[in-house]
Amino acid sequence: MCAAHRWLTVFLIALVPGLAKAELSGAVEQEIADVMPSVVAWRRDFHQHPELGNSEFRTAGIIADHLRSLGMDVQTGVAHTGVVGVLRGGQGPVVALRADMDALPVTELVDLPFASKATGEYQGREVGVMHACGHDNHVAILMGVAEVLAKQGAELRGTVKFIFQPAEEGTPDQSVGGAELMLQEGAFNDPKPDAVFGLHVFPYPVGTVATRAGGLMASSDFFRITVQGKQTHGAVPWAGVDPIVTASQIVLGLQTIVSRQLDATLTPSIVTVGKIEGGVRNNIIPESVEMVGTIRTFDADTRLDIHERVRRIATQTAAAAGATAEVEIDLGYGVTRNDPALLRQMSPTLRSVAGDGFIEAQQTTTAEDFSYFANEAPGLFLFLGVASEDPALVYPNHSPRFYADEGALPVGVRALTALTLDYMADHNGR
Repeated sequence: MCAAHRWLTVFLIALVPGLAKAELSGAVEQEIADVMPSVVAWRRDFHQHPELGNSEFRTAGIIADHLRSLGMDVQTGVAHTGVVGVLRGGQGPVVALRADMDALPVTELVDLPFASKATGEYQGREVGVMHACGHDNHVAILMGVAEVLAKQGAELRGTVKFIFQPAEEGTPDQSVGGAELMLQEGAFNDPKPDAVFGLHVFPYPVGTVATRAGGLMASSDFFRITVQGKQTHGAVPWAGVDPIVTASQIVLGLQTIVSRQLDATLTPSIVTVGKIEGGVRNNIIPESVEMVGTIRTFDADTRLDIHERVRRIATQTAAAAGATAEVEIDLGYGVTRNDPALLRQMSPTLRSVAGDGFIEAQQTTTAEDFSYFANEAPGLFLFLGVASEDPALVYPNHSPRFYADEGALPVGVRALTALTLDYMADHNGR
């Protein structure tokens, strides 16, 4: 879709009768302004003291103390370190707001007075730890929203569940965790949300709010292929079966799934081999080779189709070489899909917050476990632009040089606050 069509789509949504949203009241705007120094301070503190997934003990403690100070019912230790706060207002719908807390095993290279010097243990190695995906911003924003909404008192026309989630980047031992485990441990129970909202900082221009209906972020599945050959001397390859050559043929074959086997007009898809390992020295053809990779797509049927093609290519290519291949595919995060009706309802709110900075996002083949929450209640996930006007400071998420411009923080607080209040107003008969 071209840029003109994207703007026209958002503009027409805003004109739909009955969907006009009021601006935030002067009192709420003042409360947002009042909390911003704290939001900035929280963000800098979390950035300087990042914690890896399922180890966010300090972060969770600060969050829980803050929510309790606002008079909320607070549950801690959900999915190891998750925090759930419940703010009960008057009769009305239940809105869930989610922020992820974990950092990455990345050594920071940004020159900031509050840059991370933290280290941690990841898969048995000591590593640098950094909020290279910007989750420090998410936590600080949601803590600010919690304070603003708590001040509404009896005027809050519903209930808000604040979901502070660990291990969005995955658990250290690849076990079930993050959003999936929070749901298993009752994060959406008593009361069950009627809608869930979340955001993620992204290298759009600072202050931009970007989203789209349907698939926003891809599903993400892990695969492992183990090729079993027959070990022999490197000088006598005919006496064995070479799993390295066979694995190389499988890697090339996997690339034809997207380029030659799928309908290219249906959905973007990716099959990537990220690691291949086998052998111990130059003159030995090894017994086996292991490769691991990721599968990304935006369509559920295509997802399963790719799985079958990966299995077929691996096993049959190996068989043709006289080897065998064992294929394991672990389902990861599903497609992060925005509920079209909810986006239609809330688009005027987002335009009132971001003005011309409210745009249609491009799909991204990165993944998010917000998808688990959006499978349980209508969901709307946003990208919040944090890219500096200085191009020398613009790097992608997960880079050791990732930099988030703090000018986006007030927009994030306003967006989640306005979405909550407008959703409640709509469902109480504005």
